[in-house]
Amino acid sequence: MSHTAISTSLGPSAIGPYSQAILAGNLLFVSGQIPIDPSNGQIIEDKSIRAQTRRVLQNIQGILQAGGASLNNVVKTTVYLKDMNEFAEMNAAYAEFFQAVPPSRATVEVARLPRDVSIEIDCIAIVT
Repeated sequence: MSHTAISTSLGPSAIGPYSQAILAGNLLFVSGQIPIDPSNGQIIEDKSIRAQTRRVLQNIQGILQAGGASLNNVVKTTVYLKDMNEFAEMNAAYAEFFQAVPPSRATVEVARLPRDVSIEIDCIAIVT
């Protein structure tokens, strides 16, 4: 099966040797996103987990759009949290983006994330 790299200014540029997303058949695999503002390539100033979660999901929205999908097409996410004590706050912001049929999800606490942010999220979506 062939696959295509998705690249867009609607999400932050990759900060390593990976693609923002890969389209394989009708599946779109979005790489882990952190709270980088794609307009300037910088981590957002607001360090609250709610603000960081919103920025991450906005980045994911942009990449999904470039790949022909939307948040409604997401079937699986993985959330990586630096501090599981922030789960409730992250969950509240996350729920703003997935209201109709939330995707399946795993949430794990990790020791450290790129650029020392508090959250990273990746996802898989179906392109229809």
